[in-house]
Amino acid sequence: MGNKVGNEKVAVIIDRFGMGNAELELSHILLKNYLTLTISENRIPAYICLYGDGVKVACKDSGFTEELSKLESMGSKIVICKTCLSYNNLLEKLSVGSVGTMLDIIDIQYNSTKLIKL
Repeated sequence: MGNKVGNEKVAVIIDRFGMGNAELELSHILLKNYLTLTISENRIPAYICLYGDGVKVACKDSGFTEELSKLESMGSKIVICKTCLSYNNLLEKLSVGSVGTMLDIIDIQYNSTKLIKL
């Protein structure tokens, strides 16, 4: 169903430490499933933007860094908000992706034809 590999116009937005409005454990299960299926189905977004509490997803011991690293190796550019990392004292714990600015995230959102917010 549809184009699967390296969709150059899709950006996934992660702005919370998990997926959806659910209890923490369930939101982690949902995000883990989403990332795992994105990889196994080869539906690789061009970008993954993390801001707000979503920056925690890219940090050591989050439980999601293996999937993010795999997506990065498959071609996704992962951009993590520097302001959010600094605010949460997480700059030193970043494990995957690139630190970016809000302008980087705005550029990605503006130039994407599809935004998927988790």
